[in-house]
Amino acid sequence: MSSSRFTPRGFPRVPLQNGIGRYICQLKRVTLRFCKSSGSSRGIRDFIETDLISYAQDHPGTAVYLKPRRHKSPSFVAEYLNGEREVISCHNFTAQEMVKWLNLYTTRSGIPLMRYVKMWHTDCPSIQGVWSPFTNKDPALNITQFPSEELSRPVWEEKSATEELLEMINKQKITDENDDDTQKVQAAQM
Repeated sequence: MSSSRFTPRGFPRVPLQNGIGRYICQLKRVTLRFCKSSGSSRGIRDFIETDLISYAQDHPGTAVYLKPRRHKSPSFVAEYLNGEREVISCHNFTAQEMVKWLNLYTTRSGIPLMRYVKMWHTDCPSIQGVWSPFTNKDPALNITQFPSEELSRPVWEEKSATEELLEMINKQKITDENDDDTQKVQAAQM
């Protein structure tokens, strides 16, 4: 029996556009349940002794609760801002595994795991089709022989000082020639 039948399908979602402006950690509360004497709770007890303070300092928006329970299997409960709860059994975990799992559940959004229909989704789909880099380009590019000298130059190429001086000299020569022509025409009319 395939588990894909029972895994919900959907599109990638972000709660309330989180991360577009500033990022808000979606994990609201972590409750660590453990036994003070059981061997299966040793890893969670080591985590509490060594890494809990640094975890709480790194994630000030997440409340951390400790619940010692006599003769109960260790677990932690992650509660998110959207109301979802995840219960994770920590039976025979090491302190490093606790850090790894807590970091995983801290970075999650609280949205239940799902199989994606597509890797992208938009609320307002376009009826014009998919955009590509060639959508608004000149159709003459289709028959251009590459490499092309014209298309190889930078688009926003500025003129050098030498080119500007040569251009000014050429304009001055043209105006001087025009002045000479007009003087000849005026002399001929007199």
